[in-house]
Amino acid sequence: MAYDEILYAVKDGVAVVTLNRPDKLNAWTGTMEREVREAMRAASADDAVRVIVLTGAGRGFCAGADMDGLTAIQASGQPRAASGAFDAKADPNFGKTYSYFPSVPKPIIAGINGACAGLGLVIALYADMRFASEKAVFLTAFARRGLIAEHGISWLLPRLVGMANAADLLFSSRRVTAEEAKELGLVNKVFSEGAFEEGVMGYARMLANEVSPRSLREMKREIWAAQFQTLGEAIDTANRDMAGSFVSEDFKEGVAHFLEKRAPAFTGR
Repeated sequence: MAYDEILYAVKDGVAVVTLNRPDKLNAWTGTMEREVREAMRAASADDAVRVIVLTGAGRGFCAGADMDGLTAIQASGQPRAASGAFDAKADPNFGKTYSYFPSVPKPIIAGINGACAGLGLVIALYADMRFASEKAVFLTAFARRGLIAEHGISWLLPRLVGMANAADLLFSSRRVTAEEAKELGLVNKVFSEGAFEEGVMGYARMLANEVSPRSLREMKREIWAAQFQTLGEAIDTANRDMAGSFVSEDFKEGVAHFLEKRAPAFTGR
């Protein structure tokens, strides 16, 4: 499929979705939103894809919403119409315009190569993990635009950095370096600029080739669902899921490759 504002490529079990407006620091548009959703759907349906990396071209990851789009919203006085649910069977919480990443059945890693601001930060927070270049800079931006904590960031951010730190980042809209982001828990890893691409892709390839795709799919569903469960409910869910794991092909292969001391050949079934 041809895209106008993203790039899409698959290699070694990893689908790489690249926001591709480098002259605008990959500012988010309606076209980009639609194309990222289409790419996520393509990756979800492709058995050759086991992990998804979302990153940006050039110096930025995503500098937030495109200002032309914000100007149009200001003129109309209305936000843009919401997109439909990515997966009609998923939890309704994961069916909003930007909250659908948890319903994508494969791990999503945000490879944050540069500026990550406003809506770009929201998008990154919906990924399962975030790896940053040392050159990355983070800011919420909303308070400096006369806006509010948009698109569920008031739910996401405190879960990662705590209530007080979330309030600081939202209220001040101050710039946060990659190292501070790591200290806060906003990102998982920070790589030097020269090691960033291989660091992100090396981890993604490890997930794609060394662990069970079925386990990744089920664990992702369990982790996100648990955000709305009690401990007891999460235990009951795990107990039900375990029964399916014991009769899966990947469980049999997981035991066999360990005993035979060879590389795994998981099928995802």
